[in-house]
Amino acid sequence: MSESNQHLRIPHTLTAWPWPRTLNPYYQTVKAESSAWLESFKAFDPKAQAGFNSCDFNLLASLAYPLASKEHLRTGCDLMNLFFVIDEYTDIEDEVHAAMVASVTMDALRNPFKPRPRGEIIIGEIARQFWARTVPTITEASHRRFIETFDTYLQSVVVQARDRSKQHIRSIQDYLHMRRDNIGAKPSFAILELSLDLPDYVMSHPSIQTATVTAIDMLIIGNDLCSFRNEHARGDDTHNILTIARHEFGQGLGHAVNWIESYNKSLRRSFLSAIERVPSWGEEIDTQVAEYLYGLANWVRANDCWSFESHRYFGKHGREIQVHRVVDLACGHPECVQDTDNEVEKPATKGLLYEVEKKTYVGPLQVNTKDPIAFRSDFPLSARPKDITSTPTRLTCVALLCTLSTFIGWLVKL
Repeated sequence: MSESNQHLRIPHTLTAWPWPRTLNPYYQTVKAESSAWLESFKAFDPKAQAGFNSCDFNLLASLAYPLASKEHLRTGCDLMNLFFVIDEYTDIEDEVHAAMVASVTMDALRNPFKPRPRGEIIIGEIARQFWARTVPTITEASHRRFIETFDTYLQSVVVQARDRSKQHIRSIQDYLHMRRDNIGAKPSFAILELSLDLPDYVMSHPSIQTATVTAIDMLIIGNDLCSFRNEHARGDDTHNILTIARHEFGQGLGHAVNWIESYNKSLRRSFLSAIERVPSWGEEIDTQVAEYLYGLANWVRANDCWSFESHRYFGKHGREIQVHRVVDLACGHPECVQDTDNEVEKPATKGLLYEVEKKTYVGPLQVNTKDPIAFRSDFPLSARPKDITSTPTRLTCVALLCTLSTFIGWLVKL
């Protein structure tokens, strides 16, 4: 790498993004519950588990789902933890192993109250318990969309493993097409619907689809900018938009960053324009649509904040890098970033992938399906403790989207 490419400038992609950082007030409580649950599976050795915990995927969920009830925040936290367990178990493996993980996970999600086979990889039981806890509390539409989108996500993970083994570098358009599935945004967006009942004709409307895809592309950009240093240091950066852009344009890192910055601005304009064009379907549906659109917009902010606040990408230096926006690519990950040795960078999953034969199967979660389900519309928002940042209610989502329309016109032109 040339001297001019020794540093990565991370552009301020959300300077004009009108949705502020917001944290679910149940963050600390649910984090403790979800973390204890995941650690009970002993999916990683103690050292690797400590590295996993430092990433604080519960923070990501709590930033991404600030409107969620305590019950549904638990679903979000468990999902984020499941996502990254899958990531750790497939990121260094071949297509065959990734396909096996995908098959086991989907079977568990489709049969959450069926005991898992003895000796199966532990991901099966993690996925089963996660979804068994969730199913009784959600709408049929959100259930269906989650299963569909999670299956698509896992199949894309298999394709990524194939690309990685062949060192295949895609074109920008091919990469974005695949990455929209394997970044995990679509099932994450399905969590926004857990207490909503949005018809298919609403979710398939062109304006909703445009808002969804542009939000996903902004997540891709944010994730790839922040993860590039780690991936580059371990020689696994072929599945990153920075490498893709450098390869397609035949230019250096600076040119790729400039292109990404410009593309991100066009995505922002596209998103703001799309939500302005969303039609009315009546008050009941419009209120739910407003909450969903707020969720999409907030996810973009949440991912950006978590990328710097957790230790996932920059270790202890995330807050500092969030300010000066420059990352040194020459010093090697993770010693100078996380102040740890190389073994912690990628959890040592070898030997921990399969359940111990003597481990006793606990059985499905005992869920009383006759208990009233605490849907969002019945949840007493006024009783929640206040976070240091604002905690919007469903009505404030509607109000925010309405007031935004007064200045989106000039903002789109920026």
